[in-house]
Amino acid sequence: MTEKMKLVKNAMLAVQRYPWEQGVCAQAVWEMGDTLTAVAMAHDAVLRQTEEGRLAVITNNIAVTDPAANGEVVWRAYELTGKEIYKTAAEKMLSYLMKLAPRTDKNVICHNEISFYEGFSEKQIWVDAIYMAPPFLALMGELDEALFQIEGCIDYLKDDNTGLLNHIYDAGTNRFVRQKLWATGNGWALLGMARTIEIAQKENRNDIAEKLIAHSKSLLDSMLEYQLEDGRFYDILDDNTSFIEGTAAMMLAAYIYRGIIGGWLSGNYIGYADKVRCTMDKYIDEFGIIHEVCGCPHFLESGTSAESMASYLMMNAHYDRLQKQS
Repeated sequence: MTEKMKLVKNAMLAVQRYPWEQGVCAQAVWEMGDTLTAVAMAHDAVLRQTEEGRLAVITNNIAVTDPAANGEVVWRAYELTGKEIYKTAAEKMLSYLMKLAPRTDKNVICHNEISFYEGFSEKQIWVDAIYMAPPFLALMGELDEALFQIEGCIDYLKDDNTGLLNHIYDAGTNRFVRQKLWATGNGWALLGMARTIEIAQKENRNDIAEKLIAHSKSLLDSMLEYQLEDGRFYDILDDNTSFIEGTAAMMLAAYIYRGIIGGWLSGNYIGYADKVRCTMDKYIDEFGIIHEVCGCPHFLESGTSAESMASYLMMNAHYDRLQKQS
């Protein structure tokens, strides 16, 4: 682990976290091979599990798919320790998604229980959800459901002109809430499909893996049409008046390294990832905080975020794996 990775990891573990943030940060340390920290984070996600099964909930119980981002590390904690508390918690999270989570009339899981936007329903599909729930569903043996949810989100969100995914669609009123090609959202989708592909391959479900490889490669190629010279993207991919940010680029780079390692992506893509890795080191301050990314808490302006730091660690962890494989 490089000194910058150590700095970023330390900063990441220091930030306050909502369910999706706890999940992606825990996943990052798991993918780095830091099982001790991953189990500790899984444990806290279990302590904050709601009665019906949602993990890592710290405020009002509005998130539907975000809590599932914690699911893999909770299951891995069970595999590592054999403790029933983690097995039960993971199964409760799965049961919530399969039986209790609100869905659209097309049976796609809604992202939240409420709408944040006046005049819209709560039956909304957010692009973020492709990362949050499907990999966990796949890990827990529900690969067909994972594929169904990913393809359902794509059907709602895809922009036919660019091949990219819009941010938020309201299936209750049949209109977009945020019809913008949000860079980080497309990055979330790439990472979610990458994780699900890996699980499908491990389970010899090549039928599912091949479909997701096709979806994700198409999305990757569409994103690369908008990649800037230094590897980053505009926050809204097709809007050069929006700010330049790095989270989506690091998510894309992590996807590329994973794809090359997994054999589903040509090594010809590596240059697109390498320039991201080189660029983003410039935006890490002395505390390990990454700047010039889509910033929390509202993700409408440049700032800092937990997912940027998690994506940096994932990107570098898979780069290191690729170097060892070469």
